[in-house]
Amino acid sequence: MKNTQKKLAIITLLLVLCNPLLSLAQNTPWEILFDGSNLNAFEQLNGDASYEIENNILVGISKLNTPNSFLATKKKYADFILEFDVKIDNGLNSGVQFRSNSFAEYQNGRVHGYQCEIETSDRRWAGGIYDEARRGWLYPLTRNKTGQTAFRNGEWNHYRIEAIGDQIRTFVNGIQCANLVDNMTPDGFIAFQVHSIGNKEDDGKKVRWKNIKILTQSLEKFRNPISTYADEISYLDNTLTPNEIRKGYRLLWDGKTALGWKSAKGKTFPKKGWNISEGTLQVQAADGSESENGGDIVTLEKFSNFELSVDFNLTKGANSGIKYFVNTDLNQGEGSAIGLEFQILDDNNHPDAKLGKNGNRTVGSLYDLIRAENRTTGGRGKNFKGINTWNNARIVVKNGHVEHWLNHVKVVEFDRFSQVFEALVEKSKYEKWEQFGRWPEGVILLQDHGDKVSFKNIKIREF
Repeated sequence: MKNTQKKLAIITLLLVLCNPLLSLAQNTPWEILFDGSNLNAFEQLNGDASYEIENNILVGISKLNTPNSFLATKKKYADFILEFDVKIDNGLNSGVQFRSNSFAEYQNGRVHGYQCEIETSDRRWAGGIYDEARRGWLYPLTRNKTGQTAFRNGEWNHYRIEAIGDQIRTFVNGIQCANLVDNMTPDGFIAFQVHSIGNKEDDGKKVRWKNIKILTQSLEKFRNPISTYADEISYLDNTLTPNEIRKGYRLLWDGKTALGWKSAKGKTFPKKGWNISEGTLQVQAADGSESENGGDIVTLEKFSNFELSVDFNLTKGANSGIKYFVNTDLNQGEGSAIGLEFQILDDNNHPDAKLGKNGNRTVGSLYDLIRAENRTTGGRGKNFKGINTWNNARIVVKNGHVEHWLNHVKVVEFDRFSQVFEALVEKSKYEKWEQFGRWPEGVILLQDHGDKVSFKNIKIREF
């Protein structure tokens, strides 16, 4: 017996020596969040779905006609690594909240904060990050095709959430899903969600969690290596992350001054009509006329192949746009400078949304040419977050290939040198401009359309 034990000890030692990751895992100072015996460390918030313990497993049971339900830790956590296993019945949606809160003064105690998505839909965003009751989707998996393959319907799935400083990363079954940088909320509780349901056939369906544990010490030592396939998405205001700098991004607007910008029809920045304050570049409200108050502003530099990211905030009924490949020598009279345009518009309250052809003047569209629609997830609408909140516009140009992305969902794709594009131009308001949209380079323009619109986080990298 002693010889057997000795042999086992030697084998274990050899395994540890040969596999440092195994050694690291064995020495990880995990804290058990749920021991399978009781729910004393938790409190239920908002909805009335049931939470039970079955065979040492935490089980959430959906309930018809009740809002989202959350089983929240009584303790708050700031920086941590959280791991758990989850299995969810088909058709249900769920998630795990972290750095979340419930305050009486905020929507009567509604739970709000970061959520790691658990879902079974064909969208396949499990492992993405949603901002519950605040900003909506922060990290959908539209830019991480590998991450979309991680979750397995009908099986136990292993989740890992790393929240360290402003870096938030998620992993499902060892595959990195989200790579988020955000600093809105530094701490809060962890909560297990049972989503509200509207279909009677989903009543009583279950989501199950087990092996729930958290790490709060020596986090840098134990964090997972970052994966190259999970694009970083940052929400830091007018600030570049080290990763963005390494990838060649730079701020196109510094968040403080008019440096690098001027009037589209003048040599200096407009003296009226634009306001720079508290990290935003804002078009002032006027009478809704095109380029009649402060006028459009353009970059001093010209660009050819690039990736541009701009956050914008629309007021009710507002109209604006981001133009690229702009030639300011054209149209020096009334109206806006000429170039391709990422339309910025309140589709519900501005009449321009119903003009043009087939909705090609709606938000995210290639103005007057190609209608914006969800080209990433079939059967779903555009991922527009609405007015009076921040939305992201992303324009990618590589040689002739151009893409528009609205809140990280692709909405427009075309080849500006193709015959199809040429035919579209010939039937549009741009037909009189020779080689429209096919110029080798041009400035970038932010439009004054006489409505209050704000911009920030304007950054670019060139290819």
